[in-house]
Amino acid sequence: MAVKKSPKKAAKKTSAVKTRKTPAIQKKYTKTEILNEISENTSISKKEVAAVLEELGVLIERHVKKRAVGEFTLPGLLKIKSVQRPARPARKNVPNPFRPGEMMDIPRKPASTRVKVLPLKKLKEFAL
Repeated sequence: MAVKKSPKKAAKKTSAVKTRKTPAIQKKYTKTEILNEISENTSISKKEVAAVLEELGVLIERHVKKRAVGEFTLPGLLKIKSVQRPARPARKNVPNPFRPGEMMDIPRKPASTRVKVLPLKKLKEFAL
């Protein structure tokens, strides 16, 4: 009887993103500098990187706009939410916090939509 040998498994799989020590950047990058940096580090052309960033913007817009899900998560980095703020009625004869003893009127505020960007775990770790 012949004994079948199972194929050897590959040693350790390397992660898709290499963890490497990167120096801190001392000045804020412009859009062109960001495109150049990503292009150099990933060996993708600048046009392709620009297209990916443009499509990411469109994807975020489609998640956050009216009648959409209202939330977009960039895994590990950030979460973008659209939050509905209710209308606030007008108030009369409210104490003025800046001038004690004086009364003031507060105008009404219509309902509005705000965008919140919340940092996730990896982004918080980057800042530490």
